[in-house]
Amino acid sequence: MSATVKSGQDTEQTRTKGAGRGRGAGAARRIRMVRTKGGLSLRLEPRALWTSLLLLALALAAGVALIGSGDYPMTPAEVIATLTGGGDPGQRFIVQDLRLPRVLVGLLVGAAFGISGAVFQTVSRNPLGSPDVLGFAQGSSVGALVVIVFFQGGGFAVAAGAVVGGLVTGLALFLLAWQRGIHGNRFVLVGIGAGAMLYAMVLYLLTKANIIEATRATTWMTGSLNGRDWDQVWPPAAVCAVLVPLLLCHGRALRMLEMGDDAAAALGVRVDRVRIVVLIAAVVLVAVATAAAGPISFVALSAPQLARRLTLPRCLNGAGGAPLTGPNLLPSALMGAALLVAADWSSQRLFGADQLPVGVLTGVLGGGCLLWLLATERRAGRT
Repeated sequence: MSATVKSGQDTEQTRTKGAGRGRGAGAARRIRMVRTKGGLSLRLEPRALWTSLLLLALALAAGVALIGSGDYPMTPAEVIATLTGGGDPGQRFIVQDLRLPRVLVGLLVGAAFGISGAVFQTVSRNPLGSPDVLGFAQGSSVGALVVIVFFQGGGFAVAAGAVVGGLVTGLALFLLAWQRGIHGNRFVLVGIGAGAMLYAMVLYLLTKANIIEATRATTWMTGSLNGRDWDQVWPPAAVCAVLVPLLLCHGRALRMLEMGDDAAAALGVRVDRVRIVVLIAAVVLVAVATAAAGPISFVALSAPQLARRLTLPRCLNGAGGAPLTGPNLLPSALMGAALLVAADWSSQRLFGADQLPVGVLTGVLGGGCLLWLLATERRAGRT
């Protein structure tokens, strides 16, 4: 059923589509197309929009709660008043200089992991195709460990080494997986093999380090937001400001790629160009996010899957019920931000005097999410 409403030079078309039957269940989805007089069109899915707004509210609420936590607790009202220019000098120092950078790094890193995970899973057409599985985190760890073990570099040098390691890993994976284009299964298999080799290199570098360097390297590899200041905020903020809008602009092309290269090309998508652009952007996001907070595990794997289920994905009939979910880039980014900040708050508040690095908690929860995802795929007959 469709209806068209015209007002002046603007046209709004609302269509109700029945969702395909995945595992025998489906629901109607309403998709709204808005066209402006300048020829710009915007595709709106109300459920995805409301889900994004809810996730944004949850991420901001978790950020306020995290700012108010610590040895000097503050109520949410005091935090908001201080952020808007109120509060006494002591509160302004605690919020603006000590706690706000940590929260901003968490939001930016979580968003970067979430949206990059959605890109990798969409391009590979595999729910396991995330940076955690494909070796990018291990590549960044190798770069950081080389700086720590052989050069005794400071924080900036370690971050630069992590970025270089992630980018070199991405380039190597592209070259190894390229065969008249990059295809999903080959990219995933190459990434898994590269991840295993890079992890072996991480273990080797740890054996070459002295006790102080090994402790520092292990702490970095765990993934943590402790001690973050404004110097760690600006690099991920600048990268996200450029690359997140770029990826959102490629959302339609990524949705077409999920149907296969031939179908996407028939619909006017320049398959190889789009795939290379979005993968490079995702690799840079992962590298910079890892440099800012360490290789925090499983956020990139979990956030896109949770976002897709909240936005009621459609499914293809046939082909084993393979999901045609669309990339859900914005919900995935917001889900990643909310997950990471909420996990950081939980790691500080739920274990008494023992404050865990956030990477420990995301690893435990992400491992459970991975088992749940494998069980889901097995029941659906896709593994």
